[in-house]
Amino acid sequence: MDKKMGIVFWLATAWIGFMLACAVSAGFWPVPPPDQIDWINLAAKPGVGGHLLGTDNMGRDIAARLLFGARTSLTVGFFSPCIGLIFGCLVGVLAGFYRGWPEKMIGGAIDTFLAFPRLVFLLMATFVFGSSLPTLTIALGIVAIPSFARVARANTIRFAEREFVLAARGAGASDAAIVLREILPNVLMPMLVYMLLVMGFVIIAEGGLGFLGLSVPSPTPSWGGMIAEGREVLEQAPHVSMIPTIVMFLTIMSLNLVGDRMRGWFDGRESQL
Repeated sequence: MDKKMGIVFWLATAWIGFMLACAVSAGFWPVPPPDQIDWINLAAKPGVGGHLLGTDNMGRDIAARLLFGARTSLTVGFFSPCIGLIFGCLVGVLAGFYRGWPEKMIGGAIDTFLAFPRLVFLLMATFVFGSSLPTLTIALGIVAIPSFARVARANTIRFAEREFVLAARGAGASDAAIVLREILPNVLMPMLVYMLLVMGFVIIAEGGLGFLGLSVPSPTPSWGGMIAEGREVLEQAPHVSMIPTIVMFLTIMSLNLVGDRMRGWFDGRESQL
């Protein structure tokens, strides 16, 4: 596995690990509080006034807001796909295993939800329940359920007719035992790989909502909110928006690279079985 993944995979993995470490240890870094205002250095360039990455248009330290914003963006980026994975895997496996009317009902519900504009759903959720981290996480998780359900259904159909499943059925195993012992372990691995890809899309979605002012309320930092706040001084101080944009770009690209390499590795291993 090490030789096949290559240096790009390990660099991407290292970046993801670094971002996770920054999010967990944000309170221990030698930076000022993310909402502390330096009235003397507004939109200061990196290195000015003791601010490593400069300040935003309100004089808040960009490095501090990046660290604490990582908590917001990565929390949404991890827990929302987890919600989609759990519920999508449940309905997808049921649809792919039993086929017939369960598949038609679940497939119809998935197609109906996919036809509904996702942005409208997210706007409705934030309007009804307010802009908060739990609301945003759950809403994006619900949006991700249909995609996970489709992947789980396709993989369940692929494994349902394999020899080990037929052998378990011939030995008298119940449907629950077949699903839990034979189907689910094989479906779960490609689902986890797909989850890495979805994490990138969810972080983009959170950033887009933050750009529209619909993410976590101020002064709680998020990468999307930081990018939006930099619009006001984009010509005079482009680093205010560009620094969080670069961090978000590298994180999403790393997730996509890791997920793509893992998918190729699992597909290659599956073809050898």
